[in-house]
Amino acid sequence: MKKLTLIIALLAGFTYTMQAQDDLLQMLEDGDETVNYTSATFKGTRVINTQSVENPHKNVLQFMIQHRFGTINKGPYEFFGLDQATMRLGFDYGINDYLAIGIGRSTTEKTLDGNVKWKILRQCTGKKNIPITLVYNAGMYVNGLKYQDPTRVNYFSSKVSYMHQIIIGRKFNDKTSLQISPMFIHKNLVATAADYNDNFAFEFGGRQKISKRISINLDYVYFYDRNSANNYTNSLSMGVDIETGGHVFQLQATNSRAMFERGFVTETTGKWSKGDIYFGFNISRVFTLGSKH
Repeated sequence: MKKLTLIIALLAGFTYTMQAQDDLLQMLEDGDETVNYTSATFKGTRVINTQSVENPHKNVLQFMIQHRFGTINKGPYEFFGLDQATMRLGFDYGINDYLAIGIGRSTTEKTLDGNVKWKILRQCTGKKNIPITLVYNAGMYVNGLKYQDPTRVNYFSSKVSYMHQIIIGRKFNDKTSLQISPMFIHKNLVATAADYNDNFAFEFGGRQKISKRISINLDYVYFYDRNSANNYTNSLSMGVDIETGGHVFQLQATNSRAMFERGFVTETTGKWSKGDIYFGFNISRVFTLGSKH
């Protein structure tokens, strides 16, 4: 009887030990399961004209130069547009990996712009599985031109417009990424009676990687509230991204002269069929101002 009791006790102890080991192994396996966040859905913070789902990392300052020549249909006298130029200088700063702020100045209408960009969801797999990246972007634009009639009562608010957009993006594999973005733009003052104060648009953006450092991008904005009386068209841009170490160089062709949302979404008049094509580039350089962690 004593031997039987001893054997039962040993078996019970062995079973308990094995169960404890299994529980410990399961805990270790659970602890090893991590969240794998998707990176480089787009290589830069802009597809071409429009904002992408990307933000600068925490404590990273991005300096961007955007440049447009004139349209190619200007002919040889204007060197097919190369004698003319417009540009935008911008800074974007990552407060953390989810929130970024930006400011820029364009020669087009001497426009000053600013924006806040918040990454609400981030595509990932593993312990969490989120199939898309979701970003909210809000912008403000101030027309810097002098008042057309300084003798009348003018208000600063008439120079201001606003933009809100939701960006939904997904990286399908190492080469292909797509995004869509509904947009709303409000202008406090419009140029003609044919224009709307409230404007709705929809953006489609895509990236196809063709080599380790080169990708082809497409950017199209459907201007929903376009009125035939004002001769506005939809913005269509195509480009090539070239990654060169510390910066990204984007070569592009577009029918939009402006490089801020109020301009290229609601005020594009160029037509590809008529040669109203602006060649240009975006070049960005990043600077780390503090720890990324």
